[in-house]
Amino acid sequence: MTQTPSLKTQTLQVGGMDCGSCAKTIEVALQQLHGVTEATVNFTTGKARVSYDAEVLSEKSIHNRIKGLGYTIEQSHEAQSHQHTHSCGDKHDYDHQNHDHNVDVVSLQTLQLQIGGMDCGSCAKTIEVGVQKIIGVQEASVSFANERLHISYDPQLVNEKAIYDRVKDLGYTVEEGATRFGEVSSHHHTDSYGHDHEYDHNHEHSQPINKLKQKQKSDLTSWRFWIENRRGQSVILAGIGLVLGLLTQYLVLPIWIARAFYGIGIVIAGYPIARAGLFELRLRRADMNLLMTISVIGAVILGDWFEGGLVVFLFSLGTTLQVFTFGRTRNAIRSLMDLTPPTATVKRGNQEFTVPVESIQLGEVLTIRPGGRVALDGVVVSGNSAIDQSPITGESIPEDKAVGDTVFAGTLNQTGFLEVKVTHTSSDTTVAKIINLVEQAQESRAPSQQWVDKFAQIYTPIVILAAIAIALIPPLAFAQSFNVWLYRALVMLVIACPCALVISTPVSIVSAIGAATRQGVLFKGGNALETAGHLTTLAFDKTGTITQGMPIVQQVYDLGKVSADMILQIAASLEQQSEHPLAKAIVAKAQDLGLELATPLDFTALPGKGIQANFGEMLYLVGNRRLFSDQGICLSDEAESLLTEIEQFGQIPVLVGTNGGLLGAIALSDGIRLEATEALRQLKRVGLKRLVMLTGDRTVVAKQIAQQVGITEYQAELLPEDKLQTIQQLRRHGVVGMVGDGINDAPALATADISFAVGGIDIALETADVVLVGSDLRQLAYAVDLSRRTVSVIQQNVVFSLVTKALFLLLGTFGFVGLAIAVLADTGTSLLVTANGMRLFKTKTFKN
Repeated sequence: MTQTPSLKTQTLQVGGMDCGSCAKTIEVALQQLHGVTEATVNFTTGKARVSYDAEVLSEKSIHNRIKGLGYTIEQSHEAQSHQHTHSCGDKHDYDHQNHDHNVDVVSLQTLQLQIGGMDCGSCAKTIEVGVQKIIGVQEASVSFANERLHISYDPQLVNEKAIYDRVKDLGYTVEEGATRFGEVSSHHHTDSYGHDHEYDHNHEHSQPINKLKQKQKSDLTSWRFWIENRRGQSVILAGIGLVLGLLTQYLVLPIWIARAFYGIGIVIAGYPIARAGLFELRLRRADMNLLMTISVIGAVILGDWFEGGLVVFLFSLGTTLQVFTFGRTRNAIRSLMDLTPPTATVKRGNQEFTVPVESIQLGEVLTIRPGGRVALDGVVVSGNSAIDQSPITGESIPEDKAVGDTVFAGTLNQTGFLEVKVTHTSSDTTVAKIINLVEQAQESRAPSQQWVDKFAQIYTPIVILAAIAIALIPPLAFAQSFNVWLYRALVMLVIACPCALVISTPVSIVSAIGAATRQGVLFKGGNALETAGHLTTLAFDKTGTITQGMPIVQQVYDLGKVSADMILQIAASLEQQSEHPLAKAIVAKAQDLGLELATPLDFTALPGKGIQANFGEMLYLVGNRRLFSDQGICLSDEAESLLTEIEQFGQIPVLVGTNGGLLGAIALSDGIRLEATEALRQLKRVGLKRLVMLTGDRTVVAKQIAQQVGITEYQAELLPEDKLQTIQQLRRHGVVGMVGDGINDAPALATADISFAVGGIDIALETADVVLVGSDLRQLAYAVDLSRRTVSVIQQNVVFSLVTKALFLLLGTFGFVGLAIAVLADTGTSLLVTANGMRLFKTKTFKN
């Protein structure tokens, strides 16, 4: 039997990479292995692709090289030469025809934990890398924005307690609300977002019992938080130790008593800091925890016990305030999670049953009483009611719903009784998609944050080397006091920690995304948010974006024989059985005016022409020119002039007459959105000078629409590829956004620097960079204004952080600033940039 070629290719999922530099390190290290012919590492996807000679090099050696660099192998997929490699390094060859080899399939379990105690993105990375090192954990990812840890693991190799213990060993806490996917409990339900609920099965609107508990725990002013929370306890104990130490010194008691009190505060409050710092060191990383630990130990060695205790107290206080200030933005997502009730009433046969929403299938019918929340997306099959859709669309005015209308999960039924046919399961509802979208957006890195992260990766090692030089060079080269320069080096380490700089961007991004979400504007990440802030040109699709995407009656013209109302009444009476969009528009206009419609006799539809029917002995005609021409009815010069005028306005004329001649005409066109003119005016006020309308419609129509809404630049009769080329040309002059309905013009939307969708929620959530859930064009100005504010705040934070660092580094190096002041400066800077970023969370509407 011929052996397979020795050259193999393997693709590995690598964990623990922080930036592109990490990817380059792994790539170079793999290329240096004897037997590797090619190695590439993609930081974005986290995948390493290695081609190697299997007779020279084993897979285990490749895995060991990656792990030896401090990274992890989350999973491994193979790929070529009919070979599969497990994440543990075991190799299996497949016979795809006969399946000669039996491969054990491991049933993985997914666990979702709410983590407490994270200060910044570095903490999230510490937990992520630490948990990934547990044998049996296949994948671990941490969202700092949402304080959530997602884990896939083999329950045969690792249990939940080991995962909990590892998180706690790193100095963090596991909050209530774990989700163990796949578990079933008869009286207990854990939803897909990590909320643990208990039910009152006799009440269809039962709410999570732990909701009040969460509110109490999240209140920074509550005494329970300071007593029950680990960080609060650390602050209190460090403060008590500091006060008692000062008191004993004031009473001139033996110095060892004061140091004992200082030491108690340092050990109790500093232990979590030191533990997290040491673990970072094991991962070959340096963060604020490590730098703070070194500084406190150095202060104690130098005999400055008070300063060491003060450092721990200030650091604990600052990080606690920072964590809970930053945590306010997470409430935007948590409030969305609480929108949908855990149970719903389902109509099965002639009976109603209250069941968990996860068990409800597509096509089942929900019964929703006044005051109840809609549990799942669906279509009304019975009843009428007003629905408060503000949590989903941002619209404060309730919308009337009748048979055939769509309702969304999380919205509130206000007045009537509804029966709703389920169209989306609990994991696929609009609110579920929005939650997932916002979570992904808050986790994504904006361009500014990417720059800051790269800067911090280079900056931190340089600072540590500089601190070592400050501590050693003056004493060794110039016979200076070692204690003095060691103290100054410690001060420099604390001041130089880039905590404020690193948090300056994400706090602004998360705050802005949280504010936008509450207003029904969904940004797909920090990149979209920043790009919108740099917009110079905004292009609009016409149909379904500036216009309503459906015809409406613009005007009814009479030729003096009968009134305009009579012409509309005749046309609507004939058209009331038709499904044609023009017919529906005519009937809707007549109904709005309260006109009474009659039932015609001998009704005949003439495809491509119109309709004819009898009222008594009179034959009436409603249609186009061809209908009248075929009936031998000649149009007068006055009628021809009228029709030409209507067409010049880009409108469609529907002729109404009898076998005796034309009575008049109804002009229809695609209706302009009511808010379009105001929205475009607001965009100009926010600073967008170039607004362009692109359409495949006729030039005369485009000109008419553009004039009505106030757009001076437009291009008409464009095919999809023409719109794409137009966007490419516009991009030569700046950042270009494209506004569409999320369905058509996909090439142009994809080509633009940023795309906005104003309709079709389902498809828009998948395609656009920014989704206006309420489909209100006025939200565009809000989105652009918020984006520009965000960019400005990020710039303020970065500049303030860098200037403050530079100033205090200079003062600390020459001994003008002590260790306590250094900590206060660092913590104060972090709190100030956090507070500045949090201002964005209050941005509610566009200010004219």
